[in-house]
Amino acid sequence: MADIDAWVWWLIGAAALGIPLVITAMPELGMLSVGACAGAATAGLGGGPVLQVLVFAVVSCALIAVVRPIAVRQRSQKPVLATNIDALKGRQAVVVERVDASGGRIKLGGEIWSARTLDGDAAYEPGHQVDVVDIEGATAIVI
Repeated sequence: MADIDAWVWWLIGAAALGIPLVITAMPELGMLSVGACAGAATAGLGGGPVLQVLVFAVVSCALIAVVRPIAVRQRSQKPVLATNIDALKGRQAVVVERVDASGGRIKLGGEIWSARTLDGDAAYEPGHQVDVVDIEGATAIVI
């Protein structure tokens, strides 16, 4: 075992940290694995054992301190692409059947939807363009 270079041990350590990363999806293990690769590079360039461990620790801690908060923030953000009902809010529709506070029909996204006005006094005739402000159940609220 003494004839195996230190950089090989570091790469074995990097692989040993990479395998649980794939299984558990814990990004911290990947950052430690990158730190082990940095230790391997230091060993390959002739750095002593103390320098190798120091490079491993600094690179791993730096990655955890910088990359982890960014990853957590990205994971917790709402998707930019609106889908389902959220994608319909703010779109324009065409009145197919008179729409007032008690109901009516609009064509929204190629489909016929039941609709009612946001303002109880407003009424829109067929052919009029309206804006969808909300969706309540299967009814579009329009202005």
